[in-house]
Formats: sequence, C-alpha cells, structure tokens
Amino acid sequence: MNLPRPPLSATDIRSAFQQIWGYDDFRSPQGEIVETLLSQTDALIIMPTGGGKSICFQLPALMQTGLTLVVSPLVALMENQVQELRQRRLPAALLHSELPAPQRKQVLLAIEAQRLRLLYLSPETLLSTSVWQRLCEPSLQINGIILDEAHCLAQWGEAFRPAYYRLGAVRSALLQHKPAGTQIAIAAFTATADPQVQQVIEHVLQLKSPQIFRLNPYRSNLSLTVRSVQTPRGRRQGLLTFIQAQPKQAGLVYVRTRRDSEELSDWLRQKGYKTAAYHAGLGASDRRRIEQAWLTDTLQFVVCTCAFGMGVNKSNVRWIVHFHAPFLLSEYVQEIGRAGRDGKPAKALTLVSGWLDSEDQQRWKFFETQGQLQQQTAEKLLKKLPKQGNVTEVAKQFKESPIALSRLQNLGQLTWSDPFHYTIHQSDRSQTSSQSNSTRPMRDYLKTRECRWGFLLRAFGFEDEATGFKCGSCDRCKQGHC
Repeated sequence: MNLPRPPLSATDIRSAFQQIWGYDDFRSPQGEIVETLLSQTDALIIMPTGGGKSICFQLPALMQTGLTLVVSPLVALMENQVQELRQRRLPAALLHSELPAPQRKQVLLAIEAQRLRLLYLSPETLLSTSVWQRLCEPSLQINGIILDEAHCLAQWGEAFRPAYYRLGAVRSALLQHKPAGTQIAIAAFTATADPQVQQVIEHVLQLKSPQIFRLNPYRSNLSLTVRSVQTPRGRRQGLLTFIQAQPKQAGLVYVRTRRDSEELSDWLRQKGYKTAAYHAGLGASDRRRIEQAWLTDTLQFVVCTCAFGMGVNKSNVRWIVHFHAPFLLSEYVQEIGRAGRDGKPAKALTLVSGWLDSEDQQRWKFFETQGQLQQQTAEKLLKKLPKQGNVTEVAKQFKESPIALSRLQNLGQLTWSDPFHYTIHQSDRSQTSSQSNSTRPMRDYLKTRECRWGFLLRAFGFEDEATGFKCGSCDRCKQGHC
C-alpha cells in the first residue's frame, strides 16, 4: 500500500537531482513537474525535444519506494534510457520482445523481489500474461505509470499499435489487486501534441484532473527551409548539394520506406559518404550497431525511416533533411527536434516535389487511402464481433479485431472492464473518429507563406505566441514573405 508520507521539500528534491545527475538546478518547469509526480497527481507534459523530459519522471521514481512503469514505444528508446540509468548504478530495467530469455527471467525475478524503481516496457509487453500477473501481485507497490512519447497513442495507437488504446484500463485493474487506499498516478510526456491529440491522450488514459505543463515547440537555434525539386533526379541532387555544404557535420536523412533508405544510402556511399540505412526491418543487433556508429561519429549521417530518432541522445546534430516530407506535422516536429540539442545553430531542410514530379502527392494519397481502407475493414468486422469478450480470444478468431475495437473505443462505443475484456455499446453512426490521419496540416505547412515557426506555434495550440511571430531564420522570413 502507498502509505501517506511527509512531502519532500524543494531542497530535498534539488539535492537528489544534484547528487544523481550533477546539475546545479532544474530548467523550468522540471522542478514543478517532479513535485507534481511526487504528489501522485496525474499530469500531461508537453515539452520540446531535448527539454529534459526523462529526468522529470526518473527522479520521482528514484526518490520513492516502489515501482514506476514507463510505457515506451520503441526498443531503442528504452535501451538508451536504461543504459544511462544503469551507468549511474540506478535500479532500472527493461522488458521487450527481443530480450533473450535469461535476461527476461532476471528482470521478472527483480520485479518479484521489488529491487527495481523503474521498469521500461512496451504496451504489448505490459499486457502480456507473464508480466501482468506479476504486476497484479498485491505486495508489489506501484507508484505510477508513465507514458513516454505519448503522441504515439494518437499517431500510432488506433490502427498500428491498438494495445495503446487499452492502457486507460490498466490503473483501475491494477488497483483491484492492491490494498485499499493505494494510489497510482499516470503522467503522459510528449514533445508534440496539438489540442486534438491532447484530448485523445486525456480521454484514452482516463487522466483525473491532470496538471498540464505546455511549452511551445519553438527552437530559436533551428532554421527551417522547404525546397521544391522538379524531378526525382533533382531531389537526389538537392540532397547531395545540401550535404556537401555541411562537411563532416552530423545529420540525419529521413525517408518514407525501407527500400528508399537502402537505395539512397547505397547511392550516397558510392559518392564517398560514411552512412547506413536504418529501418524497422533490420535485426536488433544491426540497429544497435548503426546507432552506436552514428553516436560515435563513425557514420556522419544515417538514412532512416521514422523508426530512428526517438530517445537517441546526440547533442551535436547540425542538420536534418526530410528527403520525403512526413505525413503528419507531429512526426515532422519530432524529427527536426533531433537537431541542435546543444543549443548551437542547426538546419532542417524538407524537399518537396514540383510540378514535374507527382511523387509526394501519390504518397500522401496512398497514406490517406490506407486509412480509409482500414476504416472500411473495421466497419465490416464490427458486425461479426461479439458484444462482450476477451480481446485475446477474439483476436484468434478475427485477426483485425484489435484495430476494430480501438476504433470503436475512439468513437465512444466501447469500454474496457480491464485491459483484456471489452463491452460494445449501441452504435451511433453520426460519430467520427477523433484520431486524425489527414495530411492536410503538413501540406499546409509546406505551402505556407508565413513564418514557418509561427505556423507551427499556431498548429500546436499556441495562438497567442503565434500572433505576429517572425523567427527571422526560416526560408519564409529570409525571403521577406512574413
């Protein structure tokens, strides 16, 4: 049971911060966030990439007796954070599907022995039978649940990672197995969440009167440019010209597909550059090898899909190129946020096809069409699904049922009694999904004539700051359009 304890003073918190990380003091609003989590209050935190989000939940976890669960979307993200904690000899561990059986057993034993303060795991691993049974042990004290990179819930959850949509039932289900009076706080952290995504996060996670901390995404050291290229050959030449102007400086090139990453990295290696392709199709050892080669500057840059980036901590990235524009504005802000984390000048270039090249338009249309097809598949399946059931058992009979169930939840037509059992309510066809997969905001950004940072501020809900905003460094400001 989480017994009431005297509140820690700001001096105690700062002292622990200095002892563990060696910094003199917090950056605003880190201290306030730490105090909120220590008081076991729900929270939604939106801070720019590089703003020190991880410390905000790691410190409270380390200062309390008991376990804090950190739900994270990517293995690389978990591994990087846990490695840093272990280097400081702090009681943290991770669980994921790629973990060898002996290591997995060691972590499960550490959970049972209550030797951990932080446990990193994916939504799917959290809801796996072996892990869930151990977390439900009445004697295991759980202080909080952290959802890291929480925008993934809205960006990936409904169609790609439907387990995200079951996380809202985790707290109440765990509390049923814990002593009376137990409290478990939930905090969601992200660098990018527009007002609509914020609502999805609050609703799905069932946050209770959360404290909200919002910092705008503006980075004064990061200049933004969008450049039109007329042909596929021109796109490659535009990339090459840009890289040649950044000699020996670390960067990243983002593409949309595995094939693009392989073909483009091969072409650039032929041009004499030290680079590699990175995508979700690589094995775990290959991904770790490429990450380390880039982090240690053995590779100048990586040609990667969106599988690369979150949680990879390299401060001296001087440039980002989107060889293909992302579909979603939140993806874009996340990915450009890899650059300039040391506060020194950095550049972000996006290449878009001109009137002789319809490649981008075709890609955007395919993305939106896929979303429509998934919606149609889900609607057909809904007629066959039992009104009540166990998601694991139903999935054995209907392969696409987890996606269909998450869509129903997003429409307010389904509730979870626990993360495994659902009930479907009366359908209301007038409702529409609150999850947005429209490419329009991204396309509007690429075409805007106003300051690009001003556009982003407005898009992410910072209307007051956006009014009359001029960064002075983006291509629009330099061209005098804004």
